[in-house]
Amino acid sequence: MTRITSRRDFLKQTSALTAGLAFSSWTGSALAMSSLNQSLFKISLAQWSLHRALRGGKLDNLDFAKVTKEEFGIDAVEYVNQFFKDKAKDEKYLAEMNKRAADVGVKNVLIMIDGEGALGDPDAKKRTQAIENHHKWVTAAKTLGCHSIRVNARSNGSYEEQQKLAADGLRRLTEYAMPYGINVLVENHGGLSSNGAWLAGVMKMVDLPECGTLPDFGNFVLDRKTGEEYDRYQGVKELMPYAKAVSAKTHDFNKEGEEIHTDYRKMMQIVLDAGYHGYVGIEYEGKELDEYAGIKASKKLLLKVREELTPEETADPCCPQEGYYAPRRGLFRRRLFRR
Repeated sequence: MTRITSRRDFLKQTSALTAGLAFSSWTGSALAMSSLNQSLFKISLAQWSLHRALRGGKLDNLDFAKVTKEEFGIDAVEYVNQFFKDKAKDEKYLAEMNKRAADVGVKNVLIMIDGEGALGDPDAKKRTQAIENHHKWVTAAKTLGCHSIRVNARSNGSYEEQQKLAADGLRRLTEYAMPYGINVLVENHGGLSSNGAWLAGVMKMVDLPECGTLPDFGNFVLDRKTGEEYDRYQGVKELMPYAKAVSAKTHDFNKEGEEIHTDYRKMMQIVLDAGYHGYVGIEYEGKELDEYAGIKASKKLLLKVREELTPEETADPCCPQEGYYAPRRGLFRRRLFRR
């Protein structure tokens, strides 16, 4: 009798333990799945998308945030320093930019910096000057509540020499920006910086988490004279491990609303596979559509792709009151259960 009771107790304990482990496993999976209920990525608008309107006097920098929200329904912006070049130290002006963005519920994400010198200049004095020229934009980004500034890694010399020079300038600028809580991001923006392997190598040399990349889907022209290009998908894949922002470059669209130069499903899958779920900034540079229409077409495409890549919510037959997410696309399913 004692033996039978012990066996029953053993079976009860084993069943309870098995159920507990199963519940624990299901709970972990459910929590992981439920986090997918949030958007796979967010959308911001890069100010360069409206560069013709800004340069032509049809739009003022101070109204950029308002236009972004009211015309395009986008609530995050990426500024370009060219459109308020002399205002980096103007606290009153920056305060007004903050106020106008806040008034319409728009978040300031980053500032793209151009025209402040080559951070990888072979001349040590010029390189130092370029680094110092960027300091004011670090503090401006801090004032605007941005998380980063985007810079360029321009240099001269051999492949290896340019890597070392660019890494030196970026490291020193990043060390300056760190106390302000500002990241320094490098965009593939021509020359060797459009070589994904080269720029990834620079990131490894800098070796600071606050120094990252801003992969641009379209800036992979290595030589403008010959038209030689680096493979854009390979380049983005190489840069995504260091990415803290992403630039969704668009030029031309077909009748179905697809960008004709970039396969956006393939590209965004690369972005998501890297574990990135932050802002993807629209940067329209086309000429067939006007800037406003181009931005709207870009947003429509990103929303379409995001919906296609987002897992579909369905009822869990085991626990109807809960939910789980069944991926619509096989490629996403493999990525989901790989972890």
